Amino acid sequence: MSDGVHAFLQYMAVERRMSAHTLDAYRRDLQALQHWAQARGCGVDALDGDLMRSFIADEHRRGLSATSLQRRLSACRGYYAWQLKHGRLQVDPTLGLKAPRAPRRLPQVLDADEAVQLVELAPEGELGRRDRALLELFYSSGLRLSELCGLTWRDLDFDSGLVNVLGKGNRQRRVPIGRPAREALQTWRAESGGQPAAPVFPGRNGPISQRAVQVRIKQLAQRQGLFKDVHPHMLRHSFASHILESSGDLRGVQELLGHADIATTQIYTHLDFQHLAKVYDAAHPRAKRKPASGGSKA
Repeated sequence: MSDGVHAFLQYMAVERRMSAHTLDAYRRDLQALQHWAQARGCGVDALDGDLMRSFIADEHRRGLSATSLQRRLSACRGYYAWQLKHGRLQVDPTLGLKAPRAPRRLPQVLDADEAVQLVELAPEGELGRRDRALLELFYSSGLRLSELCGLTWRDLDFDSGLVNVLGKGNRQRRVPIGRPAREALQTWRAESGGQPAAPVFPGRNGPISQRAVQVRIKQLAQRQGLFKDVHPHMLRHSFASHILESSGDLRGVQELLGHADIATTQIYTHLDFQHLAKVYDAAHPRAKRKPASGGSKA
């Protein structure tokens, strides 16, 4: 790995406080760029716009999806913008470069009944009480997986019913905690004896790992009779969709989710429209299909 790429990744880890998952993705994408440049006898800082366009075209021919190409180009843009800022480059070779458009995929959500079925887990034993608190908090507050894993007890304010969250880009926000979630968390705290600086959900060596939560939620969903591919982000999607469906307040949902750009939040309006379209198709007399003809009239 070149010195420049290594320094950029250090900046992302230390100053931007990017998650380990995001850092791994950036590292893979920039290593792919570096290997491609080295095969052509140059370094990443010597690439111009034409060569960057060739890189993206080669990756596309190699079979990378539009989504992967967009992510790869985003990592390159971040790197070159950082190099420009520090005076190490004069021109950004990614300027004006676009990756193929990815098809828009709507997030999968649980309906309200399924969400309740999942979180109303019978809290049997210490592990069961932890699981109930974890599920209730996920659905109650719409946290990202990394945000939930990083919580300590001092982040929870039971008196005001709020949780202090450190999100992407080191942005802080305060999110409400519903009454069932507060009760489940207080029960879990009494069980675990959590101190203010201790993780709310501990693992073997510090906070619980993101992978452990993913596996556990899949197991719990199957135990509760939900045979969907349930994952932590599905609970966040469900939270956002249900809040928007009830309130219609897109800006409010943006604040709750911690999205920097409201365009990211607008995807949930498409989910809400799908719901309304189904209601319309089922209820409106002019939307119902005509019965099949039983033959011509005399």
